[in-house]
Amino acid sequence: MVAAPGQDALAQDFVQFAVESGVLRFGEFRTKAGRLSPYFFNAGLFDDGAKLGRLAQFYARRLLASGVEFDMLFGPAYKGIPLAAAVAVELAREGRNVPYAYNRKEAKDHGEGGTLVGAPVRGRVLIVDDVMSAGTAARESIALIRAAGAVPHAVAIALDRQEKATEDGRDVDHSAVQYVQRQLGLQVCAIARLADLLQYLQQHAGDELGAHHARVLAYRDRYGVD
Repeated sequence: MVAAPGQDALAQDFVQFAVESGVLRFGEFRTKAGRLSPYFFNAGLFDDGAKLGRLAQFYARRLLASGVEFDMLFGPAYKGIPLAAAVAVELAREGRNVPYAYNRKEAKDHGEGGTLVGAPVRGRVLIVDDVMSAGTAARESIALIRAAGAVPHAVAIALDRQEKATEDGRDVDHSAVQYVQRQLGLQVCAIARLADLLQYLQQHAGDELGAHHARVLAYRDRYGVD
């Protein structure tokens, strides 16, 4: 698919890849916030070598084009672990070799011990995750990174849902991504956003995919943020 003028070609290619891989699905799905969403993004379904490798290419291309500076990658347990490893491999293929580390859910009391595995956590750290629903994983990672004496600098995610976060069961005026940017002071680099998904569906007007555009647009009108 060729992106129309004004569109983000990388984001459009990524949305198409996610749809074709069955990772991005349409229907009716209950979110953690209790909303009925007309779409669902499950990065756990990038579940073979070819799909994970291509996903890493999208992350690496977005990161290298973004200008975000970082000294190493960090993968939050559990989904972030294979993501950080795969992205580190792809960045090295692109000539940007950086170390990576990840955490365990429970501290190990034998062998090397502790909760952190991989390279020493130093310098400006980029957290690699799939989506950001409430910012919880980002806050936990930030605490671990700071405890190690490093600087949590940025977060890379696959999809920014661009929707209101919830606090104490109530909708708030900012998204989890905006919270991480404004309150925690980290840059956020997303391969694609809800706006890119809507553009993709609009390009498919008249076919089966395009039929989902109106419902996704209505969802954005109700829960979306700028």
